[in-house]
Amino acid sequence: MTEETKSAGRTRAILLTASGGAFLSMLDSTVANLAVPDLHKAFPTVTVSSLSWVISAYAVMFAALLAPSGRLADVLGRRALFAGGVGLFTVASLACALAPNLPSLVVARLVQGAGAAAMIPASLTILLMDGPADKRAQSIGLWSAASALAAAVGPTVGGVLVDLFGWRSVFYINLPFGVLLVLATLRLLPPVAKGTRGALPDPLGTLLLALGVGGLTMGVTEGGTWGWADAKTLGCFAVGVLALLAAVLRSRRHPVPALETSLWSNPTFVATNTTSLFYGMAQYPWLLVGVLYIIDVWSYSPLQAGLAMTPGAIVASIAALRMGKIAPKIGGPRAVTLLGLGAFVVCGLWFSFGLTDGPAFLALWLPGGFLVGFGMGSATLGTSQAAAVSAPPTRFASSSGLNTTARQFGGALGIAMCAVILQLKSGPDGSLDVPAYAAVYQACTVLVIIAFLVALVWLRFPAPAAPAQQAAPAKPAETPAATAGGTPAAVATPAE
Repeated sequence: MTEETKSAGRTRAILLTASGGAFLSMLDSTVANLAVPDLHKAFPTVTVSSLSWVISAYAVMFAALLAPSGRLADVLGRRALFAGGVGLFTVASLACALAPNLPSLVVARLVQGAGAAAMIPASLTILLMDGPADKRAQSIGLWSAASALAAAVGPTVGGVLVDLFGWRSVFYINLPFGVLLVLATLRLLPPVAKGTRGALPDPLGTLLLALGVGGLTMGVTEGGTWGWADAKTLGCFAVGVLALLAAVLRSRRHPVPALETSLWSNPTFVATNTTSLFYGMAQYPWLLVGVLYIIDVWSYSPLQAGLAMTPGAIVASIAALRMGKIAPKIGGPRAVTLLGLGAFVVCGLWFSFGLTDGPAFLALWLPGGFLVGFGMGSATLGTSQAAAVSAPPTRFASSSGLNTTARQFGGALGIAMCAVILQLKSGPDGSLDVPAYAAVYQACTVLVIIAFLVALVWLRFPAPAAPAQQAAPAKPAETPAATAGGTPAAVATPAE
């Protein structure tokens, strides 16, 4: 009985450690949104587009390194990658908190995003390899819920911290949790020999991928300031496109590519990730502009703004959990995706033309938050499951990782788009009014409609899930990611 108790305790500790890493990485994708108004006060001469890099830098590096980080878990070992990722994330958080100016803060956020990109695949691998095999589905469900919960509490945590202690506190808060996670990892997990599972992912391909994502994001972000026909803007777009093209072409030939390109021959997988790209372009700026709008126009404090954002985020978390259970009854991940995107479109149209000059929490914000929360939770889950279903069993984890990469890449571009619109719509003194914020909501709505239409066309593709599931029992040597819980849904990426 004592041994069973120890084993159960170790299992819970592993689950908490892995889920804690996912929670921390996803928390910082939303908690910094509440710091933007305070950052504007700290750096009053900085433009809105430049401030947006505090959000975009994290998403750019996250998107660029997430795919190759999955391979690093095999090469370096899940223990080393997770501990290293958390350590890098923690050190970068300290650098963010101590940053004397905006450029140093953006650089620290880039490093922080790199650490977060390592934490996600490593934490998932820890659950699958070190947790009990008969409880993988439950473990992945809790891991996903922790990530979704991070989005729910992020605005509240950020609002409280900024209101009481200023913007630097949203980065200081990571330090004790990061140290605890590193210590828990080193204590709980056995070391895995370095280099026992093959070569490192292509370094040049990874660099090209990061350069491509960063170049396009910079072109969109700074184009409004430099001029869209300016040589610097065009140069950023050219570098971004050429670097991404080179990364894809190199990955097609490299034995250990930065991007897994073999999956892209499946039209369903392509449509899924295209949907996620446009969805991410709408999701991330939506979350940012909402905070700015209710603080600027409704005169909410950061704490009030955080509390106002929380109900919708909680609904998103609940929707992700509940829709996963009922998805098979209503038509699978495709139906869930369309339902979620449809709800997002309805709320987008409402907010595009229904914003008010004064507070309207009960009449507008709360019901709209419930609607878009349901939409985001369902759409994130649906696209994540669809990406896994459209891949062979041994590629479930890779396909889900690429789907998250597409959404993060879209998020980086979306934040840049948001900054450009706000800058173009701002007054001579930099002030913003209701039409400026409505313009961002309108752009988000157009992007969600595009995502919905892509998903609608994608529904007509024959689902490749059945052959993959039939083949799974005949391959006992498949990776745990392929067999977790017996379904592709078990390895879906978390709601963000």
